[in-house]
This record gives sequence, structure tokens and C-alpha cells, in this order.
Amino acid sequence: MRVIPAIDLKDGQCVRLQKGDYDTVHKVAEDAVETARHFLDAGATLIHMVDLDAAKDGTHANYDVVARVIRETGATVELGGGIRTMADIENVLKLGVWRVIIGSAAVRNPPFVVEAVKEYGDKIVIGVDAKSKTVRTDGWLGDSGENYIAFAERMESYGVKNIIFTDIDKDGMLAGPNFDQLAALRASVACCLIASGGVSTIEDIRRLKKLGIEGAIAGRAVYTGTLDLAEAIREAAAD
Repeated sequence: MRVIPAIDLKDGQCVRLQKGDYDTVHKVAEDAVETARHFLDAGATLIHMVDLDAAKDGTHANYDVVARVIRETGATVELGGGIRTMADIENVLKLGVWRVIIGSAAVRNPPFVVEAVKEYGDKIVIGVDAKSKTVRTDGWLGDSGENYIAFAERMESYGVKNIIFTDIDKDGMLAGPNFDQLAALRASVACCLIASGGVSTIEDIRRLKKLGIEGAIAGRAVYTGTLDLAEAIREAAAD
């Protein structure tokens, strides 16, 4: 299992939200490059980055920050937020990003996922962002009405190998992941599952490992010190 620290970007700054609410945005670090270096020093092998501006309105104003993180730290990065076309994927990969997360566009345009997976294979990750068991879109502001498990199964049928599942009600709340929904998802799909939202203690890491979850994204807990990143990484890697 792998613990993946998160850097969310808005207006070029490192921020966090609570339950995906843009009105709760608050700055958590001074500089994305220094934050990435800190994560790498703690043993992180992958950094999860989200362009919140792109997720909400399609702008890509944070791409220069992403490129600088990769260039100046050598970090392996996955990036999500506003990826809607094949050209978007190509542009993100040109930044040096390792793999690309498709969220809202996967709901609206399934043929796009099929084409992306055919062209880029494992470099494509699907974000399944759920609230009350239905998949949300547009920076979590829209409700697709589709059940999260049915959606994940459909994505897997297209050849998707990696899914990030986020329980929006848990995100940024330091209250632990939604283990019940993750267990149901684990029982329904065979692809690699990464848990996001609420990961805040070493016990959370242990429970996710027992469920057979392959990754855990840690955000607010790392910035507040609730979760020691180096310890979490060691626990995740332990037999």
C-alpha cells in the first residue's frame, strides 16, 4: 500500500477545502515546491495534485506551479482537475506529470475515457467523487445521480486500472475514511483503489490495508500534524 500526500492548488497557492466547499478554502502552506520537498523527505514516492481552479471553471492557471514542482524537486506527480479532452491530457503529460486524473468528464463523456485508456493506458486514473452514494461533478458542485459503485464498475469495463474514491462528506474533516463504502467498492471492482477523504490516523492506514485498498491520499491531516507522513508511509509499506 502507498500513502500519497496531496497538494491542492487555487490561485497558485497550496490550500485545503472542507467537504469540497470552495467557501471553506484556506491556505495551508507557503510554497508548493517546498511542500513537495517536505513530502519527498518523508519518503513519499508519489504526490497527488489537484488544480481546483480548473476543476471549477476549466482554467489552467496553476499549471506553471505543477511544472515547477516537478522540475525543481523531481517528484512523481499525478494531477487532476479540469481534464476534459485528449488535448488536456497531452498538455498535462507535457508538464512532466506521471499520470492524469479524469473526474467530471468521465461522467459526462464516457467515450472520452475509452479513448484515453486506449491511448494512454495506466496513465489514466478515474476519480470517483461521491456524496450520499452518488457521483459528483464540477468541483463536486453537481450531482450526476449515478451510484458510485455502478459508475466504478462501468469505468473498469472500459479498461480503467486505477480509481481514486473520495467520500466528499469526509474530505478535510479528519474523521476517517468511509470504510463501509470502500469495502463495498472493493468487493465490486478488481482495479487498484485509492482512498481519499478523511484519512487522518495510523489506524486509518491499517484498516485500509486490511480492506485491500492499494493507496491512501492524505491531505489536511498531514498539514495539521494529525498524521505523521513518514510514519504513515512506513506503516503502509510494512508487511
